[in-house]
Amino acid sequence: MDQRRVAIITGGSSGIGLEAGRQLVAAGYDVVLTARREAPLRDAAERIGARWVASDVGDPGSFTAAVADAAGPTGRIDLVVHAAGTMGGTFVRKESLDEFDRIVRTNLTSAYVVAHAALPVMPPGGRFVFVSSTSSHAPQPGRSAYSASKAGLNAFAAAMAGEVERDGIGVHVLTVGPVETPMLDDVRFPMRTLGVTEVGAAVVWLDSLAPNMRLREVQLTSVDVGPFAPEPYVPEAARQLGRTE
Repeated sequence: MDQRRVAIITGGSSGIGLEAGRQLVAAGYDVVLTARREAPLRDAAERIGARWVASDVGDPGSFTAAVADAAGPTGRIDLVVHAAGTMGGTFVRKESLDEFDRIVRTNLTSAYVVAHAALPVMPPGGRFVFVSSTSSHAPQPGRSAYSASKAGLNAFAAAMAGEVERDGIGVHVLTVGPVETPMLDDVRFPMRTLGVTEVGAAVVWLDSLAPNMRLREVQLTSVDVGPFAPEPYVPEAARQLGRTE
């Protein structure tokens, strides 16, 4: 019987989700990537040697079916990495309710959908890693929906952690600063960013912790000064405005 840990990763076709999947595959995990669009998801999974299941994290039926497929004959999921998310949004006076709801559904409601589907097949020693944002602690003007959804994600994860600790299941929030991914394309100013490699490594490290350890949240940001400070990352929108420094 295959004794590898089974990991399912949302948002697995690109960015943090794909990199976390790549590093977990290299560490010997049986990795299943999920995302909505089948073609890029299949290509991503084939590149890193993972399985894949197309699904929508906002749709309970779709994601429950994906979990069943991922669990396969072992009947279990040992690690859930919830990396799916969206930025979007604008100032409150300009934003539509539909857009606000879309962002909250993608970033927050999805956390409930993912957890509700995975918990029945997660054994003791299982673990959730929810990828959040520093906007959960320092809300961004002009990103009210995004900031609220990430703050809600942190609170949801903390509450769930208290519920499932008695079952031997760990819950972590990985709260990250800006990460150099396409999600930053419409940001209008340069910034110092993390790379997906660092964030993926943090995911692998979290799942290496002893199951008796409680670590509710890890905050991960880039340094701004000193010999290890990266060059500022210039998003496409900033470049178009001539803001390169």
